[in-house]
Amino acid sequence: MAMDAWLSTFSVIAVLVALAATRIAADAILIAAMAFLVVSGVLEPAEALVGFSNTGVMTIAALYVVAAALKETGAVQWVANGLLGHPDSLKKAQLRVMLPASSLSAFMNNTTVVAMFIPALQEWSRKLRLPPSKLLLPLSYTAILGGTCTLIGTSTNLVVDGLLQSEKGVALGMFELAQVGLPLLLIGSTFLILFSDRLLPRREGVIEQLDMAREYSVEFVVAQNGPLAGKTISEAGLRNLQYGYLTDIERDGRLMTAVPPETQLEPGDVLVFIGAPECARELRQVRGVTPANGDIHKLDVANHQRCLVEAVIGPDFTGVGHTVREARVRSRFQAVILSISRQGRRLPGKVGDIRLQVGDTLLMETGHDFVEQYRYRRDFLLVSALNDSTPPNFHKAPLALTVLGLMVGVAGVGLLSIFEAALLAGGGMLVTGCITVSKARRYIDLSVLTVIAASFSLGAAMTTSGAAQTIAGAVVSDSMSPWLALAVIYLLTTLFTEIITNNAAAVLMFPIAMSVADQLGVSYMPFAIAIMFAASASFMTPLGYQTNLMVYGPGGYRLLDYLRLGAPLSLLIGSTAVALIPLVWGF
Repeated sequence: MAMDAWLSTFSVIAVLVALAATRIAADAILIAAMAFLVVSGVLEPAEALVGFSNTGVMTIAALYVVAAALKETGAVQWVANGLLGHPDSLKKAQLRVMLPASSLSAFMNNTTVVAMFIPALQEWSRKLRLPPSKLLLPLSYTAILGGTCTLIGTSTNLVVDGLLQSEKGVALGMFELAQVGLPLLLIGSTFLILFSDRLLPRREGVIEQLDMAREYSVEFVVAQNGPLAGKTISEAGLRNLQYGYLTDIERDGRLMTAVPPETQLEPGDVLVFIGAPECARELRQVRGVTPANGDIHKLDVANHQRCLVEAVIGPDFTGVGHTVREARVRSRFQAVILSISRQGRRLPGKVGDIRLQVGDTLLMETGHDFVEQYRYRRDFLLVSALNDSTPPNFHKAPLALTVLGLMVGVAGVGLLSIFEAALLAGGGMLVTGCITVSKARRYIDLSVLTVIAASFSLGAAMTTSGAAQTIAGAVVSDSMSPWLALAVIYLLTTLFTEIITNNAAAVLMFPIAMSVADQLGVSYMPFAIAIMFAASASFMTPLGYQTNLMVYGPGGYRLLDYLRLGAPLSLLIGSTAVALIPLVWGF
């Protein structure tokens, strides 16, 4: 090999080792590799930066906004809650999880889908008395498989499609991958339903213990025309919250204590919950209940622009020694106190009658700018916002789903490219108010986009230097059949995916796969499609795919659990994919 080829190969090996064996951020590693290739003269700056103008990368950025709007409006939660129902067996429960998870993952980022399903499934599994470990890993696996059914289902598909456009001038259609993706989804789901109960342990998730947290008492009222009126406590999903529990119901001036789960809720019921601060956040995601504090409705902040904040009172707080009502917190700070904790324990009684002391921790509902405004003021010793505490803007959910449907429709029939449809859908979410510009900006994960874009430079270096051709010659021989070569490419991509990011694995394997196709004198399309499926089919480790890692703690899993269920699933999916891909795209 020439010197450029050696330098390119060294860069790839160094990146693989750094990603697998160090804790250095992936974007820093890839940017450093890109800089090395430019400084060493292997690539021109324009060649190194080609990933930052790739349509696949920019499509992923636009789809972040679309997925964020679906989350902010509660559209995913809305659909999921309507489909889960009350199955009477584990297999039926798994099927109820797999259908919506795989369907939604085909049209939006599967990481967002899994993030929205996890808290719903934790509550649902407790209600059904099923261990979450039997549901959460199948959720992750089916979300991954569902993402392989369309071009926008996973970022890996878009990355490889971007490479095909830039290198070969070929663009895939929205549903072209479904010819292989749907059979893989059906086969994988059937395997999970038949064998996951035997292969997965019965474990509870790692959930924060309430007695170790700051404890609050919060009150919520059942909305007059809401969906919970007439339902029992159990049916409403309020019996087994993750971070708190229902203690009392106040109805028509009468206090009902130790209420059984079959108690029917009535409009105007005041529900009293005790739990960690996250309990209030959890309840703000429930459609049909609102905070009982009357001042909430007087806040000059739109409901979907609020968040929950914990603030510790400092010595300069103007209301020290006064009751909450006398301190006029709402008018002074544009915030409403939901509950007060003192020395880690909740303070009973009406919030308005409690006298404030230095060191009291206030759980407040307020605007998003409260933390920045009061973080360095001396009124409070500490100000901290609770993550994901903004209530969903549920009345915008149908609009967000309509925008998503239009995006899929116009791209599916070929009126617009995926890139153009994603840009218009992202803009549509902003124009219709499904998400604000500031929130959309926060949801765009620049580190992931940087990793993907910078990894293009490695692929370009492997191609231009001739390293990819040399490696391809070592991997395959002229006498090797195309089927066997395809299996080798699939296997290598799968191994890379398990130890580094799926997108980086796809970009690194793409030039090698193209060289293998050239050497054998066959079509490159089966090899490109194989990389798409192999880079997504990460089932054997929690680190190989982000959704696998997300369910690790909530499901109480261990590393061996992934290998026990994921290894046979990987073998099944891989052998099926290698058999089907040439039948559809042909050598």
